Amino acid sequence: MLSLVLGGCCTNVWAYERLLRIESRVGSALTFSQMLFITLQQLPSFITWKPSSGLLPRLKPRQVPLSQWLLQVVVLATGSLFNNWVYAFHVPLTIQIVFRSAGLAVSMLFGRFFMHKRYSIQQVTAVLLVSIGVVVATLSRPPSTDQSTDDLFEYALGVTMLTVSLALTGTLGMLQERTYQKYGPCWKEGVFYTHALSLPVFLFLIPQVKHGLGSLSEKSGSVVPMPYVILAANLVSQLVCVSGVNQLSSRVSSVSTQVVLTTRKAISLCFSVWWFGNGWNGQLGLGAGMVFVGSFWYTQIDADGRTGAGKKD
Repeated sequence: MLSLVLGGCCTNVWAYERLLRIESRVGSALTFSQMLFITLQQLPSFITWKPSSGLLPRLKPRQVPLSQWLLQVVVLATGSLFNNWVYAFHVPLTIQIVFRSAGLAVSMLFGRFFMHKRYSIQQVTAVLLVSIGVVVATLSRPPSTDQSTDDLFEYALGVTMLTVSLALTGTLGMLQERTYQKYGPCWKEGVFYTHALSLPVFLFLIPQVKHGLGSLSEKSGSVVPMPYVILAANLVSQLVCVSGVNQLSSRVSSVSTQVVLTTRKAISLCFSVWWFGNGWNGQLGLGAGMVFVGSFWYTQIDADGRTGAGKKD
């Protein structure tokens, strides 16, 4: 399970960054492709052929009511689109990775206020360190002499989108935790329905999807369409990553899931800097260090097994 999260998600980030370097505004097309691929891959497991239904297949009975998945669909689709749009607003991927690591703090806040959990002073301090680290890293973008007001506005808009996406990720984790607690670890059903029901959203984004896929076609070689090879790698690794995260969410709390995801982001950040030579400075290093130290510190607190779960009021 951990190998799915760490291996699949890290590979996915690599392929994602390669695509963004080819076409920075591929976000809508990429999100649609991910949703469609995962839906088609999972579909055979959720349909059945019955003589009484004629030639048409039917969906198998659900373990979870459809209404429980609909809210998760809205949250997942919106958060995924924001995540894939951000790069076009001049937010470096290194900062995106560090910023998203604040999901641990968001999960804790949601756990406290919506699920009535209590956390120790040490846990709160560790998460506070993570939050401060995110702020330090976000403000580390080096100023440029030719930077215009429009560039700064776009960067601020990108950070705002990251913030909203972060809140949506925390909401999704909380909804998943509640669903799995009530109906059991039906993570495969969750993967299928949340992705399948997200597809109608893209009816409103057809021009952007066509533009993104068309841009990849224009930049493909005459023999090997490398952008589409990278897109295929992104889709497969996204499936592996999503499956791993949903399995993890079905077995542990949303906060514990965020601890694992933060570790994955640390690996992705180091790989991004090494492989792509992304910009690195002392302030970004300090912020990233605070995020990852805070995350690992959190895992060491409450060694009696209560780490990440909190206690109910």
